[in-house]
Amino acid sequence: MEIKTLSLTNGKQTTQASLTAYLQTPTPKAPVQAFPALIFVPGGSMTHIPEEESEKTALTFAALGYQVFILRYSFVGEATPLYPAPLLDLAQAVSLVHHHEDSWHLNGKVAVMGFSAGGQVVALYNDYWQSTWLGEESGLTEAERHFDAAVLGYPVIDLDLGFPDEATLTKWTDAPAKYNASHHVNQANRPTFTWATVTDPLITVQNSLNYVQALQRENISQELHLFDGGPHAMDVATDLVGPTVEPHKPHVHHWVTLADEWLTQTLSL
Repeated sequence: MEIKTLSLTNGKQTTQASLTAYLQTPTPKAPVQAFPALIFVPGGSMTHIPEEESEKTALTFAALGYQVFILRYSFVGEATPLYPAPLLDLAQAVSLVHHHEDSWHLNGKVAVMGFSAGGQVVALYNDYWQSTWLGEESGLTEAERHFDAAVLGYPVIDLDLGFPDEATLTKWTDAPAKYNASHHVNQANRPTFTWATVTDPLITVQNSLNYVQALQRENISQELHLFDGGPHAMDVATDLVGPTVEPHKPHVHHWVTLADEWLTQTLSL
């Protein structure tokens, strides 16, 4: 496996964002010679990324047959207010993946996955990827911004559900209505897989429910899994990541298999 990190600064924007690629080389004569791309947008309250846990998540999905990319998006303090910088970063990441389809052994299918605050970035990108304003601000064509599926884990969706607090919100955006993700779902949204735990004390499950209901109103293909127990930030729910002592891990870990099965079907792999 080759691991490389690429800056997302370009002629249109200067950013501290980067994309770290975990690239597998196809085994000679193996049935699979090209892989789907999975761009992972971790959580971290828009201030950091938990690098060790993010890498273990990347390797989990790499083992399932994806070329995985971790997006280190713009953080609070690097843009004022922060939004829409993370959305522009994700657009650049999607474009970069498209432009390296051959050299990175990709099959043309692109999924984006986000947890917690990263889940909001993905949900908003799902809403806005086809929008005129995102095209203008990113300098990318619709084809360059296109992706095929979204995976959301315990996502922040709406900014009026208790997270972030008011002081933090002003650092994220001066136009919160634009970034309530459930309010901007439309016919261009891509198929979406959502999972969360109903006992999450930080990001209420109502976030996921609001988004799922909005997708349903637009008849967007989707799948939802709510687990009865478990704290915030379960990640892939193994002993390598997430809370150290957590009895719900073995059951919650099933979301990985469920998401992989859903992606296989949705991406027609």
